[in-house]
Amino acid sequence: MVTRQFEGKQHASDYQKFRSGPSQEITDLIFSYMEERLSKPYGFAVDAGCGTGQNTRTLAPYFKKVLGIDISEAQIEEARKAPGSPNVTYSACPAEEVPVGDASVDLLTASIAAHWFNIEPFLKEVDRILKPGGCLAIFTFYLSIEVHYKDCTEQMTQVFAEMIDSLVPYEHEKVRHLRNGYKEMYESIPYPDKRRIENILTKTRMPIARLMGFIQTFPMFHIYLETKPEEAKEMIRTAEERCLRLMGTSSGETEVEVWLQNVLVLASKPQ
Repeated sequence: MVTRQFEGKQHASDYQKFRSGPSQEITDLIFSYMEERLSKPYGFAVDAGCGTGQNTRTLAPYFKKVLGIDISEAQIEEARKAPGSPNVTYSACPAEEVPVGDASVDLLTASIAAHWFNIEPFLKEVDRILKPGGCLAIFTFYLSIEVHYKDCTEQMTQVFAEMIDSLVPYEHEKVRHLRNGYKEMYESIPYPDKRRIENILTKTRMPIARLMGFIQTFPMFHIYLETKPEEAKEMIRTAEERCLRLMGTSSGETEVEVWLQNVLVLASKPQ
């Protein structure tokens, strides 16, 4: 069964507002890998599980055309609203059924999404649509967030660790793929040319209010919100108050530095 976790309009709106594209380091790793296997110019990329298109739009300068796909109509609707490039289009469909021809794709990416896919049919579809030498790049951040601010980094990080712990009962079982750093998924890829890169640290400055919004894009938070709406809202309210107190400010626009650990899986279809 296809996993559907991002269907609501509000969730899609939050996703567009609070999620961002991949770091430059991840992008550079992907294209360094591609350059060793495919000749430029690159023709066609597919971004599977594209959500509201953050990663899809990142790919636009590198390809003649880019297709972002997501099973959620609401996510695709938000993606189409965002400013973009004329070479980017979107389609609502599952990652296991990509509406493109055989051996037509130079690169297929999945940003913080592949753990939701049905891996075996997804990898069969990847094999169908990739050109010989075409590449697969799937990546995600881990559910551990370090929040750096002056001398209260340890206490701030603890606040967010407690928030994520409180969401564990609402996790879908597929989140285990994310928690184990896509190890099972990596092992399932049938190509001999593959690699898994761990401990890619990204550092992003953002207002503390935006970080709270980012947490609210997690699918387990939305399940919590649907199940116990008052408790979920109180958790966010309390966490934000604790952070502001620790930071010695009353403004949610005060910036913190957010550290995330990422993992990237790369593979290339045999020539």
